Amino acid sequence: MFSVFTQINWIAVVVSTVVLAGTGAAYFVFADPQQYARALGRENAPAPQRRTVDAVGPLVCTFINVLTSAVLVAALGITSVGDALVFGVIVGIGYLVAMTFNIAINPNFPHPLRYGLLNAPYFLFGSVLTSLALVLI
Repeated sequence: MFSVFTQINWIAVVVSTVVLAGTGAAYFVFADPQQYARALGRENAPAPQRRTVDAVGPLVCTFINVLTSAVLVAALGITSVGDALVFGVIVGIGYLVAMTFNIAINPNFPHPLRYGLLNAPYFLFGSVLTSLALVLI
């Protein structure tokens, strides 16, 4: 069971984690901040104070996400670009995009569809990019 960890492309895991962290930072910092504030119902509220978890948390979560995809890619024996693309899209839509909307559909998100549409493209892109990196690097 744990032998799959020896089959993981660890260089691709590190590269994907770093690239996605940078992409996520750019995406969420440079995405229209007003759209994000509107999706959260905070358009007239002051910006929240930044915390350590705001910087470290996404990096840790991205690493776990990439590592999970690496385990699945290794366990499923995915080695071709075509299969990696299919895997990335399935995981991206089936898990990441679906969970983004699922998390947003609660009373704390006044505009869950807007929030999901704002966040989902990044997670889908990240899943496809990770899958490709795992077979190409």
